[in-house]
Formats: sequence, structure tokens, C-alpha cells
Amino acid sequence: MIDSLNGARASAIIYSIAETAKANNLKSYEYFKYLYEELPKSYMYQKSSDYDRLLPWFEELPKDCHRTMK
Repeated sequence: MIDSLNGARASAIIYSIAETAKANNLKSYEYFKYLYEELPKSYMYQKSSDYDRLLPWFEELPKDCHRTMK
């Protein structure tokens, strides 16, 4: 996949999302699962601010996306 410019670009995007999720104390797998479930529904979003609820720092993400504090 990363043998091409487009593959490298796609990998960089995925890694960036994963690292941002970690920095926001999220479980990467659960966060990606949430994104993959919600993004197909994006045709219902009326304005760009509707996408804010998908961002890793959005306070109202599902509880299973968050890591527990030790």
C-alpha cells in the first residue's frame, strides 16, 4: 500500500488519526470503529460543524472510546 505516493499519503492520514486519538486518551480501535460506523451517515449532516462530533477531542464521544484513568 505504501509503495506509491497515494499509499504513503493514506498511511500518514491513518497514523495521524491514531496518534491524535491516543493523545486524547482514546482507545484507537474503538475510535476507528466509531468513525467507520458514523462516517457513512455523514450525508445527513447539514453543516460542517456537524462533523465536530467525530473529532477525537469531542467531549461526548461514546464511553467505550475512552481509556479509563488509572
